[in-house]
Amino acid sequence: MDIHPNPLPGSALIDLKRLSDDRGFFARSFCVDEFAEAGLDPAIAQCNISYNHKAGTLRGFHYQLEPNAEVKVIRCFRGAIYDVIVDLRPESPTYLQHFGAELTEDNYRAMYIPKNFGHAYLTLTDGAATMYQVSTPYTPGAERGLRWDDPTLAVEWPHEVTTISDKDASWPLLSELSVEAR
Repeated sequence: MDIHPNPLPGSALIDLKRLSDDRGFFARSFCVDEFAEAGLDPAIAQCNISYNHKAGTLRGFHYQLEPNAEVKVIRCFRGAIYDVIVDLRPESPTYLQHFGAELTEDNYRAMYIPKNFGHAYLTLTDGAATMYQVSTPYTPGAERGLRWDDPTLAVEWPHEVTTISDKDASWPLLSELSVEAR
C-alpha cells in the first residue's frame, strides 16, 4: 500500500501497490503493521457495505461522539464517489476544514478517516457501492451529523445532490451547535 497523508492531519489516502500479470493484479488493501507504521489506527471492529441506486445520492455528514468515535476506511469498489471529510477536533489547526477526493472502481483508492472527523460522500455514478472498515461498532446514541450544504463548510460538491435521506437533510448547521455539542 502507498499511504499518502492528506492536508488534514491524521487523515490519508491509500493507494494499492498492484502486482500485475496476464491474469489481472493482486494487492494488499489492509495491513495492521503498515497502518501502525504510518501512524494510523489499525483497529477494525465492523465492516459495512453501502449500495446506491442513483448518481447524486448523498450520505452524511456522519460521525460518532466519544467514547464511541470511529476511525473509518472507505473504499469504492463499484462506480465512483466523491468522498469528503471534515476535521471536527476543536484543538486542531485544521478545525472545520474539509478535504475531498474521488474514490472509484478504477483507482481502487481508499480514504482513511480519523476519529472526530465528519464523513460524507456523493455518488458520481449509478450503482456506486462502498465498503467501510470501522474501528468501533455503530452506536445509535452516539451518532451525530452535520448538514451537507452547511455554508460554514462550503463544500463544493462536483454533482447535483438529487437523493438524500430525511435524516441527513435535517442535520443541524454548525451555527446552530455549540463547540461542545459537535
